[in-house]
Amino acid sequence: MLKQLSVYAENSKGTFQNITSLLMQEGINILGSVTSNSSEFGVIRMIVSDTQKALDILQANDYLCRSTHIIGVEMADKVGSLNTLLLELLHGNINVDYTYLCFNRETGMPVIILHTEDIFEVENHLKTKGFAVQ
Repeated sequence: MLKQLSVYAENSKGTFQNITSLLMQEGINILGSVTSNSSEFGVIRMIVSDTQKALDILQANDYLCRSTHIIGVEMADKVGSLNTLLLELLHGNINVDYTYLCFNRETGMPVIILHTEDIFEVENHLKTKGFAVQ
């Protein structure tokens, strides 16, 4: 089971760079990320090399953040891979809150990151269906 760091930050020039600078200064590597925003605030979701340390550093610098469990599914880089995963989730009556992509640094394979309501149940479901869950 992977952990994700979510940072809720003001949508202003330099904010994301400040966050990445704080992480860099502490030797924390960003392995995957996605951002979403509104006109005033945004959410930066990241998989980092040390989630708890990143959480502590960012909170000490007045960023509102939290860590959550997510599922990583390593998949072949070919047409239809994501569809196959989503079809299995649909057959399992599982709703996906959001997804994004990163890569397994060791294998070079794409990893679909997803969040669902019952993360542990979904992880077990995907494993029993033969998916490579991280």
